[in-house]
Amino acid sequence: MPLEIERKYLIKDCSFLNTLKDGVKIIQGYISLDENRIVRVRTKGEKAFVTIKSKMTQVTRHEFEYEIPYAEALDILNNICLKPLIYKTRYKVFENNLTWEIDIFEELFKGIVIAEVELEAENTHINLPAWIGQEVTNDKRYYNAEMVKKKCLK
Repeated sequence: MPLEIERKYLIKDCSFLNTLKDGVKIIQGYISLDENRIVRVRTKGEKAFVTIKSKMTQVTRHEFEYEIPYAEALDILNNICLKPLIYKTRYKVFENNLTWEIDIFEELFKGIVIAEVELEAENTHINLPAWIGQEVTNDKRYYNAEMVKKKCLK
């Protein structure tokens, strides 16, 4: 069964963000926002995916992701997904032998910048880059589904 083991961090020094290149535009929406399982549709550049995740621990989830036709993803995002949708640009940064994904949120969530790193195991040692700030893996406010949920309730 595929697993996602991920840790999330805020960025304390954003000065390097202006140097990032080759960002990928992402639009994502949620069909289900259950606390222990989510169903998400996402466009990522010119591709589209449906993803199903179920929570095992705060760091580890089962994750199933399948590519779907782009036009169908847009239809699902516009007509089925809960609102608001999430708009962000994702950059990949390779540092300290790890690939960091930097998400810069736009529109309703503008100003939020999160760094995520996927790991082989929960106890993997991480040499944090100098620009990494507070870890927010255990703070559900920084999970995309939770951000949408809070806006849905207002």
